Amino acid sequence: MQHSMKRDDDALAARIRAVKLLIFDFDGVFTDNMVYVFEDGREAVRCSRQDGIGLAKLRRRGLAMCIVSTEENPVVAARAKKLQLRCIQGCADKGATLDLLLAETGCTEAQLAFVGNDTNDLPCLTRAGLPIIVQDAHPDVLAHGLYRTTARGGHGAVREVCDLFDEVLG
Repeated sequence: MQHSMKRDDDALAARIRAVKLLIFDFDGVFTDNMVYVFEDGREAVRCSRQDGIGLAKLRRRGLAMCIVSTEENPVVAARAKKLQLRCIQGCADKGATLDLLLAETGCTEAQLAFVGNDTNDLPCLTRAGLPIIVQDAHPDVLAHGLYRTTARGGHGAVREVCDLFDEVLG
């Protein structure tokens, strides 16, 4: 079942106000889900520069944020460092990583927002009080998002989420 919550939806606003921990997947959320592979094996991805300003707004509000990625890649670590985000990589089981983060922060699932795009995000999307998917998310996760960005992954989806939170938390 696809949910169609709007920015001004009271139920969405209430869920946003409850959030204490915002977790992002990386590939397909911060990126357009494409990878450039160089002949020496190095990889590069495309990210939106506007994400940094949005994340800084939420950081100033004291919201805990983190990247949780299945991939283990220096590109993910480098981007997370630049954005001043904690980054947990190589997560074969995102659900187990989520358990650790909830225990570490003392947050409940109701206080968690998760932004994802693909089936490996389902262990988090299905447990988050506010599951968010990007516009071009895989069809298998569409039914699990309570908010779907208008922007595609890597094309301002992270900034859209940050701006929405900032607007609601006003």
